[in-house]
Amino acid sequence: MVAGDGKAPEAPLLQSGAPNLLTHMKIAFVLDPLDSIKTYKDSSYAMMREAASRGHALAVLHQEDLVLRDGKALGYARDLALMSDEKQWYRVSERRAVGLETFDAVMMRKDPPFDMEYIYSTYLLELAQRQGARVINDPRAVRDNNEKLAIARFPKFTVPALVTREEALIRDFLAEYGDIIVKPLDGMGGTSVFRLHRQDHNIGVVIETVTHYGRRTVMAQKFIPEIAKGDKRVLIIDGEPVPYSLARIPKQGETRGNLAAGGTGVAQPLSDRDLEIARALGPELKAAGLLLVGLDVIGDYLTEVNVTSPTCMREIADQTGFNVAGMMINALEKAVNGER
Repeated sequence: MVAGDGKAPEAPLLQSGAPNLLTHMKIAFVLDPLDSIKTYKDSSYAMMREAASRGHALAVLHQEDLVLRDGKALGYARDLALMSDEKQWYRVSERRAVGLETFDAVMMRKDPPFDMEYIYSTYLLELAQRQGARVINDPRAVRDNNEKLAIARFPKFTVPALVTREEALIRDFLAEYGDIIVKPLDGMGGTSVFRLHRQDHNIGVVIETVTHYGRRTVMAQKFIPEIAKGDKRVLIIDGEPVPYSLARIPKQGETRGNLAAGGTGVAQPLSDRDLEIARALGPELKAAGLLLVGLDVIGDYLTEVNVTSPTCMREIADQTGFNVAGMMINALEKAVNGER
C-alpha cells in the first residue's frame, strides 16, 4: 500500500465474493427511509449490493422499528430484495417482530444528526448486543465518540482547537489565530460551519447564530488553508485504511468541501501523512468496536472522526476501481465467521 508518491496501491483490487465464507449471513441494516437513498452514491446501498451478490440475506429497519418489550430488544424488520431497476431498486416484505440476535450482523447506518433519538437507538442496540446481537458499529463506541470531539484524543494530528459556548472565549481564540472555523458539535454535511476572520464586521452575529446565544456548545479550529486542495475522507475498515481517499474540493467562494455543500469529490492515493494518521488511529478504533470509520483530513491535520454512517465508498470505487464495499463485507464475513 502506498502513499505520497502518487502511485497506485500495490494491493490488488478487491473482488466480489469472499473465499473464506463458511455460510451465508443474514444482515440487517438500520437505515433512513429507503426512498431517500440515492443509489448512485450511497455507501449503504453499495454494501447491500455487495452482500447480496455473495448470497447474503438482507433485512431493513428504521429507527422507529427498534423497540424494547418486557426487557427484550426487538426490531420490526422487513426482508429486503434488491432489484435491477435503480429507480425502483428494492422490494420489501411485511414487517415482523424479531430478536435482533437472530441476525448475523446489525449494521447501524442511520445518518446524523446525532440527536436524542439517535442516542435512544444506541441504548436499544446496546441492549440487543448484550442479548447476543452483533451490532456494527458498536453502539456505545458510537455514543462515546462525538465526531467533532473525538479528535481531542489525538492532539499530535490536530490544529489548535477550542470547545466552548462562551462568546468571549471564541473572540479570544479568533484574536490569537486571526482566521478560524466555528461549527456545532452535532452538525453534518457542512451545515452551520462558519469561517471567521479577525477583521470581519459580523463576528458577534455569527457567534450568536452558531452558539444559539450561548446555549449550544461549539468547536472553533484554526483555519487550514489546504482546504483548497480538499477535505479528504479517509476510510478505515477493521483497523486498516482504504488505500484511496476522496478529496472533497470546495466550490468557488466556499470554505466547505462537503459534497452536500456543493464540493467536488476527487479520489486520490493516500499521502504519507494520511497513512500515518490512519495507522495510528486504526488499531484503537478497531479495539473500540468501530469496524467502519471515516476520518476527515485537511492538509496534514485530522479534523473529524466519523463513526455514525461514513460515506464516500461509491465515489472512490467509481473513480479508482477499488471495491471499498467489498473490503467492508470481507471484514464483516471475517468477524462473523470468527465466532462460528
